[in-house]
Amino acid sequence: MPSHELDEQRLAFGRVAELYERARPSYPAAAIDGLIGYASLGPGSRVLEVGAGTGKGTRLLAERGLIVTALEPDPAMSAVARRECAGLEGVGFELSAFESWEPQAPIEAVVSFQAWHWTEAGTRYERAARALGGHGSLAAIWTFPDWAPNPMRDQLCEIYANTAPGLAADFPMHPASEPTRLAGDWENELAGSPFGGAEVREYPWPARYGGQEYRALLETHQDHILLAVPQRDRLLAAVAAAVERAGGIQLDFVTRLCLARLA
Repeated sequence: MPSHELDEQRLAFGRVAELYERARPSYPAAAIDGLIGYASLGPGSRVLEVGAGTGKGTRLLAERGLIVTALEPDPAMSAVARRECAGLEGVGFELSAFESWEPQAPIEAVVSFQAWHWTEAGTRYERAARALGGHGSLAAIWTFPDWAPNPMRDQLCEIYANTAPGLAADFPMHPASEPTRLAGDWENELAGSPFGGAEVREYPWPARYGGQEYRALLETHQDHILLAVPQRDRLLAAVAAAVERAGGIQLDFVTRLCLARLA
């Protein structure tokens, strides 16, 4: 993807920073336990967070006593994160993309919540290795809906086809998508990189939404954000109405924890 297109997509979230903080879910404690155990982290361990967003993952790391340098390239998202993390010890924010950040001192882990796919594929593993300074762990965390068993999937796919036929099913909240595509094939992706010891762990959990709650969640996803306003409004209104008629929608989410160590 050309760099200008990458920037347009990964910086789209700043348009809805406050809504992102309200509507996006956090991450299960078991996934944070898995990360900390794999990377042998403890209170005082230094980690770099790539793409901090509004600080949802940042808070979870800081609450475990980790010292977090949190990178976020969008000013609006960073402002919300700073506010939400105020009072937490050991958190420092830098308004920076991973690609332009230079390490000052070695750290023990590089962590990215829901953002690793926005980094430049050709350089991210070498940059992570350089930040670690010779040893340490990498963790990329995503949360995806499991669309396969969802009883509303076909109905929602029809709504998308009718109201936003040009919206590609490339991102997880499109009901026709293969949601885990963003995470790629972790083991194969690491081939030829400085990292080994690849592991993928999954943590399922459910959430239920009413029509307006579900609409708000969709409004925080960049493929929906970047739709033309009239089309986005038609799509979201139709989806919200369908969810209300059904009495709500339950999404079976899976948080995927992808781990590796410097080889």
